[in-house]
Amino acid sequence: MQALAALPAAPIVAQQVTPQASTSTAPPAAPPPGTTGRRGGRFGGAQATPSLQTTAADLVADPAPPAFFNAQQFAALRKLAGLLQPPLKGSPGALDCGVPEFLDFLIGVSPADRQQLYKTGLDSLNAQAKKQHGKTFADLDASQADAILKPLLVAIPWDEDLPKDPLKHFVAQAHRDFRTATVNSRVYATSATSSGRRGGRGFGGGTGLLWLPIDPVKG
Repeated sequence: MQALAALPAAPIVAQQVTPQASTSTAPPAAPPPGTTGRRGGRFGGAQATPSLQTTAADLVADPAPPAFFNAQQFAALRKLAGLLQPPLKGSPGALDCGVPEFLDFLIGVSPADRQQLYKTGLDSLNAQAKKQHGKTFADLDASQADAILKPLLVAIPWDEDLPKDPLKHFVAQAHRDFRTATVNSRVYATSATSSGRRGGRGFGGGTGLLWLPIDPVKG
């Protein structure tokens, strides 16, 4: 026992396993679809550059049917827009710019009093047309529609001083909305750019406005 205790302890050597370098010669993975394979980015990594083509929806799709106005009201709205904001001096009119469709959406999300103004006004135009000519306002010819509209177009001395008569008030407000929506539309802006025009009334005057109020009687 004493002899065994005197023997020196055998040293314990930890063995370190060194991994062998991979000798695989497999080719690198192909870049994912849509990438250019070029080195890019701040740190030199592969940068994906997908190519996406987009098209504005209203350039390829038909406008949605009216959602707020009923069929007769919307037809009267289109007729009124075409009469009060026609194409002038090479500029597109309200119908060219899709104003009735836009107002169908806008009035549909407007306060209740604005909605009532439009619905009552359009119903009144249809009622007058049926009483005088036995057909809806949209079906009137130019002279018949003019006979109904002319008494409703009154001078407005102040911009916010609209007529007290409900139907005259509606026609004045609708005329203003037609004009505003027309000159602020993409169609109108594109037409102005392609023809070299500076825009409608109110452009170039240093006011920064797209339009200025126009008296419906004087034009």
